[in-house]
This record gives sequence, structure tokens and C-alpha cells, in this order.
Amino acid sequence: MLEKVNLNLKLNKAKYKKVLPDLQRRLYDLQKTCWDNKIASIIVFEGWQAAGKGSAVNTLTGRLDPRGFKLHPIQPPRTYEKYHPWLWRFWLRLPSYGEVAIFDHSWYGRVLDERVEGLVEEQEWRKAYRDILELEHMLADDGVVIIKFWFHISKKEQKKRFRQIEQDPLENWRITPEDWERHQKYGEYLVAAEEMLELTDSEYGPWTIVEATSRWYSRKKVLDTVIKALEDRLGKASPPRVAAAPLDQREADLRAAMDAAEAAMVGKTGSKKPSGRGK
Repeated sequence: MLEKVNLNLKLNKAKYKKVLPDLQRRLYDLQKTCWDNKIASIIVFEGWQAAGKGSAVNTLTGRLDPRGFKLHPIQPPRTYEKYHPWLWRFWLRLPSYGEVAIFDHSWYGRVLDERVEGLVEEQEWRKAYRDILELEHMLADDGVVIIKFWFHISKKEQKKRFRQIEQDPLENWRITPEDWERHQKYGEYLVAAEEMLELTDSEYGPWTIVEATSRWYSRKKVLDTVIKALEDRLGKASPPRVAAAPLDQREADLRAAMDAAEAAMVGKTGSKKPSGRGK
């Protein structure tokens, strides 16, 4: 499945910068309308390390009302959390009506990292598929919008990004020996990811595979997907689309000017600091 994904899809940076303000404005309007209509949504980010999930989350939340969303970066369970049912810690982070909950990693860690690294028995991670489907089905029945992203890059691209991040003295802390060990297990993670996508893709919780070689393409796809999902859920209550405001256009022009100035500076110095990318 994932081996057939076209990872050469790209988007011109200038085109991305031009459409970004309008997309973020539309997402803000939808967020407000969902709040008014008490429609909750859950956005899950999974995928390869250094595939750009963190950057996509930043873009997604850049113009949202911070009072209406919560970001949950999920880490391995703490000691006391292990004394509860395994989904308990996620249940505590589910959104209230009208809110958006964004999970940077999620309950899918049980059938990915915990499975591949041997942290749980096979019986446990196999049972987790049923638990996950039941959780998401229950949430969908309660009216929650569920949007799930898998950020996909090749093993070669991941290695390239790891090297770039390591060369940046301000960002190299993000790459650990454990990251390189997981990189060596790319094939094992690929098998686990494909099984996860196949067994947990549903009409109420569909997966969207994000071709993440081009960060501009991947960020726009995330915005487009979230906007469409919220529009579909709102139906007739969805706010009408409006033309980009002059302020949005000025912001786009300013970003383009800043990018041009940066490119000119790089041309003069002949060097450029490696850019780190979110995991």
C-alpha cells in the first residue's frame, strides 16, 4: 500500500504562500461555526519521524482561536498511567463539545512503536485494534469529527532529514540514538503501519495519507482535508466562503517579499543554514 504512494508530489512554495492566508481564514471560520454548533473534532497526526508533522501542526493552528483547541503531544505512558486501562489517558484528553483536540501521536502508538519495539505482548496490540475501533465508533456516534493523517516519506528521505537536523546546532537535540535505531527498523514499521491503516480505516474515522516529501504540498493537503471534513460535517450550517480579505493578500505579499529577501541573502553569502523539520 504505502510503497505505491507517489512521494514525488510537490507544490511550488510561492503558490503555497499565496493560498495559505485564505485557507487559514477559512479554517478559522469553520472552527468558530463548529464551536457555535457544539461540534467537536479530533485530528490525529501519525507518521515517520522527521516527516514534518510538527510543522504541519504549527501551520494548522497558526490562525485558530487558541481558546477553541488543545494540542496533545503524546509521550510513552507514565508509571501511574500503566495502572489504568490503556486508553484511559487518551480518554482524559478528548475534546468538549465545540472544541478541537489535536494529537501529535496518539493511541495508535500501541500498534506501531509499542508493537515494533516489543513493549507489549502480541495479544495486547492485536486486541488494541478492537479497542481503537470501538472508541472511534463511539465518538463518531456522538457527533465528533475524526480526521487522521499518516505522514509518509521514504527511508532515504528520512535519513537525509536526520542528517540535516543533526548539522543544525540549534536543532540537533531532536535526533536521538533511539531515532536512528527506529530508522534501521523502517521495514518493520512499514509493515505495522500498513496493517494499521488497513484495519483502522473506516467511514467514521478515515485515514488520509500525506505525501510528505514536499513540505509545502503536505501542509496544504492537511489544511484542505480538515476544511473539507468540517464543511461536510456542518452541511448547511457551514459558513459561506468569502474572497480573501485585503489583509490576507497583504500578508501573503509580505511573506513572499521576506522569502525573496532571504533568497537574495543566501545568494550573496553562498550558504544557508540547514532547516530542521518537525517529527
